[in-house]
Amino acid sequence: MTQDKKIAIGADHAGFELKEKIKPLLSEIGYEVIDFGTNSTDSVDYPLIAKSLATSVANKNPQRGILICGTGIGMSIAANKIKGIIAAHCCDIETAKLARQHNNSNILTIGGRITDSELAKDIVKAWLNTDFEGGRHQRRVQEIRDLER
Repeated sequence: MTQDKKIAIGADHAGFELKEKIKPLLSEIGYEVIDFGTNSTDSVDYPLIAKSLATSVANKNPQRGILICGTGIGMSIAANKIKGIIAAHCCDIETAKLARQHNNSNILTIGGRITDSELAKDIVKAWLNTDFEGGRHQRRVQEIRDLER
């Protein structure tokens, strides 16, 4: 399987149930899913899961990932601390598309406590099926990358 057909997914206890609902969708649409945990609703620290998954994505193994916590905000903050990551917290289809088109995000974060599972699946599909537009956006993404130095 090629790297672009692999995807990482991870969640804390608040995102576990939504993660388990999204995984079959990813498999159905042809992705090999690499699960970074957690594997239950027992309390865990989301920054550790975000670090592990984001480090793997930053190393392009795989190239993209999905993180889920209660709101999606904590995972986004934590993942964005890893050099090379552009994690986008998306609550609807339009923000998911724009996170890819304009920001070239490589991690999608979703809130397990605030996002209905069917909407979450639609967000995931929109994010996965949208390409980076480049052009004027490339310069801005590079300016973000320059902030990492």
